[in-house]
Amino acid sequence: MIEINIPGRGLLQLEHLVSDVNGTLAVDGLLLDGLAKRIASVRDRVTVHLLTADTHGKQAVIDQQLNLTATRLTGGNEQEQKRAYVQKLGSEKVIALGQGTNDAAMLKEAALGICVMSQEGAAAETLLSADIVVPDIFTAFDLLDKPLRIVATLRK
Repeated sequence: MIEINIPGRGLLQLEHLVSDVNGTLAVDGLLLDGLAKRIASVRDRVTVHLLTADTHGKQAVIDQQLNLTATRLTGGNEQEQKRAYVQKLGSEKVIALGQGTNDAAMLKEAALGICVMSQEGAAAETLLSADIVVPDIFTAFDLLDKPLRIVATLRK
């Protein structure tokens, strides 16, 4: 668990990390170099969940690289599927990572929503739904390793 006490917001007790795959963790269906190690480094503190429409048809390879099995979304209404997934886990226990329009609702639903800028860009709707915006996925993992940075950003 990652615990973060944010003045003016309260105590976050985060047990799950839910992430989009393409655009967030991968570009053109390929996992970003060095990311497997970063994901492995948080697995002792949070349960990692991957959500994907498998746009590039390469999710099986990414699953193998990460030793995880992503949840495949059905075509249509992906934004609602992602939001419902976070809600089912218990929104107050979830960190959500994403950058596409279909990630906006899950970032808003999660206790901590992080919009990741990427080579694909980031959707304006998702940017506005996030608690924090970071320049890349590696910075998002830095925040989880050093949660006082989150406190500094979100305290009121």
